[in-house]
Amino acid sequence: MVPIILIVGAPAVGKTAVAQALAERFGKSIHVAVDSLRDMVVSGYVAPDAAWGPVLVEQLTLARKIARHMALAYYEAGYTVLVDDFWDPHSLLSEYNGLETYPDVYRVILFPRQDVAKARNRQRSGVSPVTGYIDWGIEMVYRSLNQNIGSLRTQGWIYIDNSDMSIDATADCILKAVHCLE
Repeated sequence: MVPIILIVGAPAVGKTAVAQALAERFGKSIHVAVDSLRDMVVSGYVAPDAAWGPVLVEQLTLARKIARHMALAYYEAGYTVLVDDFWDPHSLLSEYNGLETYPDVYRVILFPRQDVAKARNRQRSGVSPVTGYIDWGIEMVYRSLNQNIGSLRTQGWIYIDNSDMSIDATADCILKAVHCLE
C-alpha cells in the first residue's frame, strides 16, 4: 500500500520543501499544501494572529477538510500523498482525526531547534513586517508542541529534529521513519 504522510510543524521548518521533495521520489504522488488551499480564498482571507477569530477557524477547518478529502481520494487511487500543514495550537489538528486509522498513514512533526526555525524565517523573509509576524507564529507553535510532546508521541506522531539537515536528508529521515527506505 502507498502511504499518506502528514508533515506538520512551525512556520519556516521546511514542511513544504520537504513534502515536495518526498513527493518527487515516488512514481505516483501528490503534494497537498494546506497553505495553497487557504491561498485560494480570493476575498476575506484571514491570516493567523493572536485573536484567532471565527472566520480564521472556519477557513482553517475548510482547508483541512478539503486536504483530508483530497488525501483519501488520491490514496484510494494508489497515489502516495504528502500533506503539509502548520501545527495549530488551537485545534491540535483535530480536523485530521481518523486518518491514523487507515493503513500506512504517518504523522510527522518537523521540530528543529526554535532558533533554527527563526533563522530560516529571516533567511526566507528577509527584512520585512512578515518576519516578526512569522517569528510570533513560531513561538506560539513551539509553546504548544513543547506542552504536548508526550501525548503526541504516545499517539504515534514521529518527531524529527531537522536542525542540521538538508531538505534531502530530512526526506531520507522521514522515509526511514515510515519504513519506505531501508
